[in-house]
Amino acid sequence: MEEIQPSRQSVIGLDVGGTKTACVEGSLDGRILQRIEMPTHAEEPFSATFPEIVGHLKALIHAAGSSGRSVVAISVSIGGPLKIREGFLINPPHLPGWHHVPLKAHLMEAFPGIPVFVEHDGNAGALAEFYFGVGKSRPELQHLIFLTFGTGIGAGFIVNGRILRGASDTAGEIGHWRLAEDGPLGFGKRGSWESFASGAGLIQLASQMYPSRWNEGTPIRELVEAMLADDPEAMKVADAAGHWMGRGLALLIDALNPQVIVFGSLGVVLGERILAPARRVIAKEALPQATAACELLPCALGSGIGDVAALMAALVEDSVRQSFGVVTKR
Repeated sequence: MEEIQPSRQSVIGLDVGGTKTACVEGSLDGRILQRIEMPTHAEEPFSATFPEIVGHLKALIHAAGSSGRSVVAISVSIGGPLKIREGFLINPPHLPGWHHVPLKAHLMEAFPGIPVFVEHDGNAGALAEFYFGVGKSRPELQHLIFLTFGTGIGAGFIVNGRILRGASDTAGEIGHWRLAEDGPLGFGKRGSWESFASGAGLIQLASQMYPSRWNEGTPIRELVEAMLADDPEAMKVADAAGHWMGRGLALLIDALNPQVIVFGSLGVVLGERILAPARRVIAKEALPQATAACELLPCALGSGIGDVAALMAALVEDSVRQSFGVVTKR
């Protein structure tokens, strides 16, 4: 996207994760102007938590208006599986209380007159990094994979400069891939990628490897802090997760031949504790020429990736960009 002049218009973004939900206001160039965070309470029914979200979004819209800005769209980044255009959540595994929810319809009812756009969080993260992160200084970049790597794991694929959604909007649901015949349970399947290398997967691995120290109820923060302190047992868990991460990445590298694979959330926090063992496996498993063409990087947007991703469903829409008086180019 080209250089943007300051605008008196903005987009409201909603980033719904399995643990927390962020409500933001952002500009056309991806700057975050306001932010409110709340727990997701993913186990609770959608109807119980939606009013709080609406209240936060209304507060952001009111504050924007008080500052002389008009909100031209509401944008959502959320885990799938979902029907993207319809904004209908099918059965996202990390939002058990949000299954079979017409999210877009609910938002349109709550905010009549403001267009609503919804995107899979993997796709939204890929678009955020493509336009405002690692791709901002790489005009030649055409092939990017983004891994969410939060409570669960999912991906967004940019191929030939365009997002790849697939025939049923399920492209990128890599957490469902079975990497082993047996293993922890994740995404409804034993031995799945998500069961080995995601926030939930790290906890499952730790509880299996060191059951006297960790269990499935251990907060992910506790395990991550032990990894960051280079605790020997925690590092063995990280190494095991990194091994399985590498197995999955090798398949992606062979299949899609990306220029970069970018990691969000835990990939930013843990960095080489996960990526180093993954690189070792990739070197053994993936095609050498494809491996040589691909970089593994924590996302350039860092801890702000979710906030920027929340804006992307709207920011890539021509109708929204035209309301800012800008024509999309890349």
